[in-house]
Amino acid sequence: MAAIVSLRQMKRDDTPKVMEIERECFPVPWHESAYLTELANRSAYYIVSTIDEEIVGYAGMWVIIDEAHITTLGVCKSSRGHKIGEQLLVGLLEEAMKRGAKRATLEVRQSNQVAQNLYVKYGFKPAAVRRGYYTDNHENALVMWIDDMGTNSYRADFKALTDQLFNRDGATTEGVV
Repeated sequence: MAAIVSLRQMKRDDTPKVMEIERECFPVPWHESAYLTELANRSAYYIVSTIDEEIVGYAGMWVIIDEAHITTLGVCKSSRGHKIGEQLLVGLLEEAMKRGAKRATLEVRQSNQVAQNLYVKYGFKPAAVRRGYYTDNHENALVMWIDDMGTNSYRADFKALTDQLFNRDGATTEGVV
C-alpha cells in the first residue's frame, strides 16, 4: 500500500530532522539557528513533508509585500523520485498566492537541471546568473522568476498542474507515494 505524503508548517521540534536532511542535500548547510530564526520571522513560511509522520523533506520562503522568495527546498535521498519536492514547491506557491504574492523568485545551481525543469513546469523563467554564488565550489546560480502569479491564466495553469499532481478535485495538499 502506498504511503500518504502530507505537508504541514515546520515547528521548532522539527529542526533536528530538517538538519539531517539539510546536511544530506547541501554541501554547505545552513546552521540550525538559521531555521530557528526563520521560524520566528513573520515574513517567512516553512513547511515539512511527512510520510507516516516522519519528515522526508522541507521547504521555505519569505513573502514580502507581493513577492515570494523561495529560500530552500530539500528532500532526503531515500525519498527522491516520488514528487515530494514538487509537492513542497506547490505548498509554497499556494501559500504565496494566499498571501497576495504576484511574483516569485529563487536561485538554483546551474548544474541542477532536474530542479530547473520542475521550476519551469510551474512557470519560473531564467532571469539572470549570479556568478560564483555557491561557496562550496563557486558554481553559478540561475535566478528564476514567475512574474504573473496574480493572473487568472497562471492560476488556471497552476490548478491544472496541482490537480494532476495530487489527482484531486478540491482536496487538501496531500499526495501518494
